[in-house]
Amino acid sequence: MRRFPRNDARTRAIAAALAAAALLVALAVGRPRGVLAVVLALLALLCAMVAGVSVAAARQGDDRDPVPPEPPRQPGGGPYRMDADTLETLDHPEAIRALRERYRRIDGLSDR
Repeated sequence: MRRFPRNDARTRAIAAALAAAALLVALAVGRPRGVLAVVLALLALLCAMVAGVSVAAARQGDDRDPVPPEPPRQPGGGPYRMDADTLETLDHPEAIRALRERYRRIDGLSDR
């Protein structure tokens, strides 16, 4: 058993918001000068951004449905858009060649 529960987006949002507020209070009360003020301001901005993203993730995570898997594609479809059943039905080399030529002309693909 863990001592700390797994932190979710809401916990991260609360922690980042509290950190941003603490940094802003330190900036306002302490009034540091120079590089320290810039570092504190950048850290406060970073914490505020993390809080915003965590809130958005928490909102999106509540109403997100599982994504259904994509149906598998037929292998070897190729650019001719004909399946094995069509080729078996034709079963004549001249008819198959004519069909391929027609699709090549339509698609603008030609190896000649």
